[in-house]
Amino acid sequence: MKKHIIFSTIIYLGLNLCSAWSQAPATSGDTTIYKVAEEMPRFPGCEKLDTTIQVKAQCAQQSLLRFLYQNIQYPYFAREKGIEGTVVVSFVVEKDGSITQPKIVKDIGEGCGVEALRVVNMMSEYQIRWSPGKNKNQAVRVVYTLPVRFKLEEAPPFVIIAGDSVWTVFDTPLTYVGGDSTLQTYLNKQLSYPKGYADSCHIGNIDLQLLVRPNGELRILDMTDYNDLGFNFWVESIQSVVSTMGNWTPATHNGRKVPAAYDINLSFVPKAPACKQVVDKYTRAIRLSDEGTALVQEGKNEEALAKMTEAIALFPNNGALLLLRGQTYLDMNRMPEACADLSKGKKIALVNWYDSLLPLICK
Repeated sequence: MKKHIIFSTIIYLGLNLCSAWSQAPATSGDTTIYKVAEEMPRFPGCEKLDTTIQVKAQCAQQSLLRFLYQNIQYPYFAREKGIEGTVVVSFVVEKDGSITQPKIVKDIGEGCGVEALRVVNMMSEYQIRWSPGKNKNQAVRVVYTLPVRFKLEEAPPFVIIAGDSVWTVFDTPLTYVGGDSTLQTYLNKQLSYPKGYADSCHIGNIDLQLLVRPNGELRILDMTDYNDLGFNFWVESIQSVVSTMGNWTPATHNGRKVPAAYDINLSFVPKAPACKQVVDKYTRAIRLSDEGTALVQEGKNEEALAKMTEAIALFPNNGALLLLRGQTYLDMNRMPEACADLSKGKKIALVNWYDSLLPLICK
Protein backbone atom coordinates (compact mmCIF):
# COMPACT_ATOMS: atom_id res chain seq x y z
CA MET A 1 0.00 0.00 0.00
CA LYS A 2 1.25 3.45 -0.83
CA LYS A 3 2.18 5.56 2.09
CA HIS A 4 1.78 9.20 2.94
CA ILE A 5 4.62 10.99 4.53
CA ILE A 6 4.88 12.45 7.96
CA PHE A 7 8.04 12.86 9.88
CA SER A 8 8.97 13.21 13.49
CA THR A 9 12.11 14.95 14.60
CA ILE A 10 14.07 14.20 17.73
CA ILE A 11 16.12 17.06 19.07
CA TYR A 12 19.18 16.28 21.12
CA LEU A 13 19.63 19.22 23.47
CA GLY A 14 22.86 18.00 24.93
CA LEU A 15 21.99 19.11 28.45
CA ASN A 16 23.99 16.34 30.08
CA LEU A 17 27.62 17.33 30.48
CA CYS A 18 30.13 14.92 29.01
CA SER A 19 33.65 15.09 27.62
CA ALA A 20 34.19 18.10 25.35
CA TRP A 21 36.59 18.66 22.49
CA SER A 22 38.45 21.07 24.71
CA GLN A 23 38.22 22.55 28.16
CA ALA A 24 40.03 25.78 27.33
CA PRO A 25 38.92 28.84 29.34
CA ALA A 26 35.89 30.62 27.90
CA THR A 27 37.42 34.03 27.43
CA SER A 28 36.09 36.65 25.07
CA GLY A 29 38.74 35.62 22.55
CA ASP A 30 38.05 31.89 22.89
CA THR A 31 37.73 30.26 19.43
CA THR A 32 37.39 26.68 20.71
CA ILE A 33 34.48 24.68 19.31
CA TYR A 34 32.88 22.90 22.28
CA LYS A 35 30.88 19.71 22.10
CA VAL A 36 29.03 20.72 25.29
CA ALA A 37 28.75 23.95 27.22
CA GLU A 38 27.41 24.99 30.59
CA GLU A 39 24.49 26.55 28.72
CA MET A 40 23.74 24.92 25.37
CA PRO A 41 22.59 26.91 22.30
CA ARG A 42 18.84 27.43 21.84
CA PHE A 43 16.69 28.01 18.79
CA PRO A 44 15.23 31.55 18.98
CA GLY A 45 11.72 32.52 20.03
CA CYS A 46 11.73 31.81 23.73
CA GLU A 47 14.41 34.10 25.17
CA LYS A 48 11.96 36.75 26.42
CA LEU A 49 10.23 34.24 28.69
CA ASP A 50 10.71 35.11 32.35
CA THR A 51 11.52 31.58 33.43
CA THR A 52 14.33 29.05 33.94
CA ILE A 53 16.95 27.95 31.40
CA GLN A 54 15.37 24.48 31.35
CA VAL A 55 11.94 25.84 30.41
CA LYS A 56 13.47 28.06 27.72
CA ALA A 57 15.28 25.02 26.34
CA GLN A 58 12.01 23.05 26.14
CA CYS A 59 10.27 25.97 24.45
CA ALA A 60 13.18 26.33 21.99
CA GLN A 61 12.94 22.64 21.17
CA GLN A 62 9.27 23.04 20.22
CA SER A 63 10.08 26.10 18.09
CA LEU A 64 12.79 24.16 16.26
CA LEU A 65 10.36 21.30 15.66
CA ARG A 66 7.83 23.70 14.14
CA PHE A 67 10.50 25.15 11.84
CA LEU A 68 11.44 21.67 10.64
CA TYR A 69 7.82 20.52 10.20
CA GLN A 70 7.05 23.55 8.06
CA ASN A 71 10.04 23.20 5.75
CA ILE A 72 11.19 19.59 5.37
CA GLN A 73 9.98 17.51 2.44
CA TYR A 74 10.21 13.73 2.14
CA PRO A 75 12.57 13.01 -0.80
CA TYR A 76 10.89 11.49 -3.85
CA PHE A 77 13.04 8.35 -4.10
CA ALA A 78 12.96 7.71 -0.34
CA ARG A 79 9.18 7.91 -0.46
CA GLU A 80 8.95 5.60 -3.47
CA LYS A 81 11.28 3.01 -1.92
CA GLY A 82 9.74 3.19 1.57
CA ILE A 83 12.96 4.43 3.17
CA GLU A 84 12.57 5.33 6.86
CA GLY A 85 15.06 6.10 9.58
CA THR A 86 17.05 8.82 11.31
CA VAL A 87 19.44 11.26 9.68
CA VAL A 88 21.93 13.05 11.92
CA VAL A 89 23.14 16.54 10.99
CA SER A 90 25.59 18.68 12.94
CA PHE A 91 26.49 22.35 12.78
CA VAL A 92 28.30 24.97 14.81
CA VAL A 93 26.37 27.69 16.61
CA GLU A 94 28.73 30.67 16.60
CA LYS A 95 29.06 33.28 19.35
CA ASP A 96 26.72 35.61 17.43
CA GLY A 97 24.11 32.85 17.05
CA SER A 98 24.76 32.21 13.36
CA ILE A 99 25.04 28.70 11.89
CA THR A 100 28.28 27.45 10.27
CA GLN A 101 29.90 24.17 9.21
CA PRO A 102 26.70 22.16 8.61
CA LYS A 103 27.36 18.54 7.66
CA ILE A 104 25.70 15.15 7.48
CA VAL A 105 26.92 12.85 10.25
CA LYS A 106 24.63 9.91 9.50
CA ASP A 107 22.49 9.30 6.42
CA ILE A 108 19.82 6.76 5.43
CA GLY A 109 20.19 7.45 1.71
CA GLU A 110 17.87 8.39 -1.15
CA GLY A 111 18.29 12.12 -0.50
CA CYS A 112 17.14 12.17 3.15
CA GLY A 113 20.49 13.46 4.46
CA VAL A 114 20.62 16.18 1.82
CA GLU A 115 17.04 17.24 2.63
CA ALA A 116 17.82 17.53 6.35
CA LEU A 117 20.94 19.53 5.49
CA ARG A 118 18.91 21.78 3.18
CA VAL A 119 16.56 22.73 6.02
CA VAL A 120 19.48 23.43 8.36
CA ASN A 121 20.98 25.72 5.71
CA MET A 122 17.67 27.59 5.54
CA MET A 123 18.45 28.97 9.00
CA SER A 124 21.39 30.84 7.48
CA GLU A 125 19.37 31.90 4.44
CA TYR A 126 16.65 33.33 6.71
CA GLN A 127 19.30 34.85 9.00
CA ILE A 128 17.91 33.02 12.01
CA ARG A 129 20.08 33.73 15.06
CA TRP A 130 20.24 31.23 17.87
CA SER A 131 20.87 32.07 21.50
CA PRO A 132 24.55 31.01 21.64
CA GLY A 133 26.04 28.51 24.04
CA LYS A 134 27.77 29.90 27.12
CA ASN A 135 30.53 28.98 29.52
CA LYS A 136 30.87 31.13 32.66
CA ASN A 137 28.24 33.44 31.14
CA GLN A 138 30.44 34.09 28.08
CA ALA A 139 29.27 33.17 24.56
CA VAL A 140 31.24 30.27 23.04
CA ARG A 141 31.16 28.29 19.81
CA VAL A 142 29.27 25.00 20.27
CA VAL A 143 28.68 22.08 17.91
CA TYR A 144 25.01 21.09 17.86
CA THR A 145 23.85 17.59 16.89
CA LEU A 146 20.39 17.30 15.33
CA PRO A 147 18.81 13.88 14.63
CA VAL A 148 15.94 14.07 12.12
CA ARG A 149 13.68 11.07 11.80
CA PHE A 150 11.91 10.31 8.53
CA LYS A 151 8.82 8.14 8.95
CA LEU A 152 6.02 6.97 6.65
CA GLU A 153 2.38 6.56 7.58
CA GLU A 154 -0.64 5.16 5.78
CA ALA A 155 -1.91 7.49 3.06
CA PRO A 156 -5.25 8.40 1.53
CA PRO A 157 -6.17 6.00 -1.29
CA PHE A 158 -5.41 8.53 -4.03
CA VAL A 159 -3.08 11.36 -5.08
CA ILE A 160 -3.67 14.40 -7.23
CA ILE A 161 -1.59 14.48 -10.43
CA ALA A 162 -2.02 17.33 -12.92
CA GLY A 163 -5.56 17.96 -11.66
CA ASP A 164 -6.67 14.32 -11.78
CA SER A 165 -7.43 12.11 -8.80
CA VAL A 166 -5.30 9.00 -9.31
CA TRP A 167 -6.06 6.06 -7.02
CA THR A 168 -3.16 4.16 -5.52
CA VAL A 169 -5.12 1.73 -3.32
CA PHE A 170 -7.47 -0.72 -5.03
CA ASP A 171 -9.80 -3.64 -4.57
CA THR A 172 -8.70 -4.66 -8.08
CA PRO A 173 -5.88 -2.88 -9.95
CA LEU A 174 -5.92 -1.41 -13.42
CA THR A 175 -5.21 -4.19 -15.95
CA TYR A 176 -4.85 -4.59 -19.68
CA VAL A 177 -7.17 -7.17 -21.19
CA GLY A 178 -5.04 -10.29 -21.59
CA GLY A 179 -2.40 -9.14 -19.10
CA ASP A 180 1.00 -7.48 -19.24
CA SER A 181 2.47 -9.87 -21.79
CA THR A 182 -0.41 -9.20 -24.19
CA LEU A 183 0.10 -5.44 -23.73
CA GLN A 184 3.82 -5.71 -24.41
CA THR A 185 3.23 -7.82 -27.53
CA TYR A 186 0.69 -5.31 -28.80
CA LEU A 187 2.96 -2.29 -28.16
CA ASN A 188 5.92 -4.02 -29.83
CA LYS A 189 3.81 -4.47 -32.96
CA GLN A 190 2.21 -1.03 -32.80
CA LEU A 191 5.33 1.04 -32.07
CA SER A 192 7.08 2.23 -35.22
CA TYR A 193 10.55 3.65 -35.58
CA PRO A 194 9.94 7.16 -37.02
CA LYS A 195 10.22 7.42 -40.78
CA GLY A 196 13.28 9.26 -41.94
CA TYR A 197 15.30 8.18 -38.89
CA ALA A 198 16.06 4.61 -39.94
CA ASP A 199 19.73 5.35 -40.60
CA SER A 200 20.15 7.75 -37.67
CA CYS A 201 20.87 4.91 -35.22
CA HIS A 202 18.91 6.77 -32.50
CA ILE A 203 18.37 4.33 -29.67
CA GLY A 204 16.81 4.62 -26.25
CA ASN A 205 13.77 4.41 -24.03
CA ILE A 206 10.78 6.62 -23.37
CA ASP A 207 8.68 6.20 -20.22
CA LEU A 208 5.02 7.18 -20.19
CA GLN A 209 2.56 7.28 -17.31
CA LEU A 210 -0.92 6.52 -18.61
CA LEU A 211 -4.12 7.44 -16.75
CA VAL A 212 -7.17 5.26 -17.41
CA ARG A 213 -10.46 6.79 -16.28
CA PRO A 214 -13.51 4.73 -15.23
CA ASN A 215 -15.23 5.46 -18.58
CA GLY A 216 -12.23 4.09 -20.49
CA GLU A 217 -10.79 7.45 -21.53
CA LEU A 218 -7.00 7.70 -21.59
CA ARG A 219 -4.67 10.55 -20.69
CA ILE A 220 -0.88 10.78 -20.73
CA LEU A 221 0.13 12.10 -17.30
CA ASP A 222 3.88 12.19 -17.86
CA MET A 223 6.53 11.30 -20.42
CA THR A 224 10.30 11.01 -19.95
CA ASP A 225 12.71 10.84 -22.89
CA TYR A 226 15.96 9.66 -21.28
CA ASN A 227 17.97 9.79 -24.52
CA ASP A 228 16.67 13.06 -25.99
CA LEU A 229 15.25 11.14 -28.96
CA GLY A 230 13.07 14.06 -29.91
CA PHE A 231 9.60 15.07 -31.04
CA ASN A 232 8.99 12.41 -33.70
CA PHE A 233 9.74 9.65 -31.20
CA TRP A 234 7.38 11.30 -28.68
CA VAL A 235 4.57 11.27 -31.24
CA GLU A 236 5.10 7.59 -32.01
CA SER A 237 5.12 6.80 -28.27
CA ILE A 238 1.92 8.66 -27.54
CA GLN A 239 0.09 7.25 -30.58
CA SER A 240 1.01 3.66 -29.72
CA VAL A 241 -0.11 4.02 -26.08
CA VAL A 242 -3.34 5.88 -26.86
CA SER A 243 -4.24 3.17 -29.38
CA THR A 244 -4.75 0.79 -26.43
CA MET A 245 -8.01 2.61 -25.57
CA GLY A 246 -10.90 0.23 -25.05
CA ASN A 247 -8.67 -2.65 -23.95
CA TRP A 248 -8.33 -1.74 -20.27
CA THR A 249 -10.23 -3.01 -17.23
CA PRO A 250 -10.47 -0.02 -14.85
CA ALA A 251 -9.31 -0.24 -11.25
CA THR A 252 -11.92 -0.49 -8.50
CA HIS A 253 -12.01 0.85 -4.94
CA ASN A 254 -14.80 0.09 -2.47
CA GLY A 255 -16.76 -1.53 -5.27
CA ARG A 256 -16.66 1.33 -7.78
CA LYS A 257 -14.48 2.09 -10.77
CA VAL A 258 -11.73 4.67 -10.13
CA PRO A 259 -9.05 6.37 -12.26
CA ALA A 260 -5.63 4.76 -11.97
CA ALA A 261 -2.20 5.10 -13.57
CA TYR A 262 -0.06 2.59 -15.43
CA ASP A 263 3.65 3.00 -16.23
CA ILE A 264 4.79 1.96 -19.70
CA ASN A 265 8.35 1.73 -21.01
CA LEU A 266 8.90 1.89 -24.76
CA SER A 267 12.16 0.98 -26.50
CA PHE A 268 13.28 2.40 -29.83
CA VAL A 269 15.89 0.17 -31.45
CA PRO A 270 17.08 0.87 -35.02
CA LYS A 271 16.89 -2.06 -37.46
CA ALA A 272 19.34 -0.77 -40.05
CA PRO A 273 22.39 -3.06 -40.50
CA ALA A 274 24.69 -0.06 -40.10
CA CYS A 275 23.33 0.42 -36.57
CA LYS A 276 24.22 -3.05 -35.27
CA GLN A 277 27.31 -1.82 -33.44
CA VAL A 278 25.26 0.90 -31.70
CA VAL A 279 22.61 -1.65 -30.67
CA ASP A 280 25.28 -3.99 -29.27
CA LYS A 281 26.84 -1.11 -27.29
CA TYR A 282 23.46 -0.10 -25.90
CA THR A 283 22.66 -3.66 -24.86
CA ARG A 284 25.98 -3.85 -23.04
CA ALA A 285 25.43 -0.47 -21.34
CA ILE A 286 22.03 -1.54 -20.01
CA ARG A 287 23.49 -4.82 -18.76
CA LEU A 288 26.26 -2.95 -16.93
CA SER A 289 23.69 -0.57 -15.43
CA ASP A 290 21.57 -3.46 -14.17
CA GLU A 291 24.64 -5.08 -12.63
CA GLY A 292 25.52 -1.79 -10.95
CA THR A 293 22.01 -1.49 -9.51
CA ALA A 294 22.26 -5.00 -8.07
CA LEU A 295 25.62 -4.14 -6.47
CA VAL A 296 24.12 -1.04 -4.84
CA GLN A 297 21.44 -3.21 -3.27
CA GLU A 298 24.23 -5.39 -1.87
CA GLY A 299 25.96 -2.34 -0.39
CA LYS A 300 28.90 -2.57 -2.80
CA ASN A 301 28.81 1.05 -3.90
CA GLU A 302 32.34 1.37 -5.28
CA GLU A 303 31.93 -1.70 -7.45
CA ALA A 304 28.52 -0.40 -8.55
CA LEU A 305 30.03 2.95 -9.54
CA ALA A 306 32.64 1.18 -11.66
CA LYS A 307 29.87 -0.65 -13.59
CA MET A 308 27.82 2.54 -14.01
CA THR A 309 30.85 4.51 -15.16
CA GLU A 310 31.65 1.87 -17.76
CA ALA A 311 28.04 2.07 -19.02
CA ILE A 312 28.15 5.88 -19.23
CA ALA A 313 31.42 5.71 -21.15
CA LEU A 314 29.47 3.85 -23.84
CA PHE A 315 26.56 6.36 -23.82
CA PRO A 316 27.66 9.65 -22.19
CA ASN A 317 24.33 11.36 -22.94
CA ASN A 318 21.98 8.73 -21.56
CA GLY A 319 19.90 10.54 -18.94
CA ALA A 320 18.80 7.36 -17.17
CA LEU A 321 22.39 6.18 -16.66
CA LEU A 322 23.49 9.61 -15.43
CA LEU A 323 20.61 9.92 -12.97
CA LEU A 324 21.29 6.43 -11.62
CA ARG A 325 24.98 7.12 -11.02
CA GLY A 326 24.17 10.58 -9.65
CA GLN A 327 21.77 9.09 -7.11
CA THR A 328 24.46 6.62 -6.05
CA TYR A 329 26.95 9.47 -5.58
CA LEU A 330 24.31 11.36 -3.61
CA ASP A 331 23.75 8.42 -1.26
CA MET A 332 27.52 8.33 -0.68
CA ASN A 333 27.58 12.09 0.10
CA ARG A 334 29.88 12.72 -2.87
CA MET A 335 28.23 16.00 -3.74
CA PRO A 336 30.43 17.32 -6.59
CA GLU A 337 30.02 14.12 -8.59
CA ALA A 338 26.30 13.93 -7.75
CA CYS A 339 25.87 17.53 -8.89
CA ALA A 340 27.54 16.87 -12.24
CA ASP A 341 25.56 13.70 -13.04
CA LEU A 342 22.17 14.85 -11.78
CA SER A 343 22.43 18.25 -13.48
CA LYS A 344 23.34 16.71 -16.82
CA GLY A 345 20.76 13.91 -16.49
CA LYS A 346 18.02 16.41 -15.60
CA LYS A 347 18.90 18.56 -18.62
CA ILE A 348 18.71 15.59 -20.99
CA ALA A 349 15.60 13.88 -19.60
CA LEU A 350 13.81 17.10 -18.51
CA VAL A 351 12.83 15.61 -15.13
CA ASN A 352 12.05 17.72 -12.05
CA TRP A 353 12.80 15.13 -9.39
CA TYR A 354 15.86 16.94 -8.05
CA ASP A 355 14.74 20.57 -8.43
CA SER A 356 14.64 21.24 -4.68
CA LEU A 357 17.93 19.44 -4.02
CA LEU A 358 20.24 20.60 -6.81
CA PRO A 359 20.86 24.10 -5.38
CA LEU A 360 22.16 22.47 -2.20
CA ILE A 361 23.97 19.57 -3.87
CA CYS A 362 25.77 21.93 -6.25
CA LYS A 363 26.51 24.59 -3.63
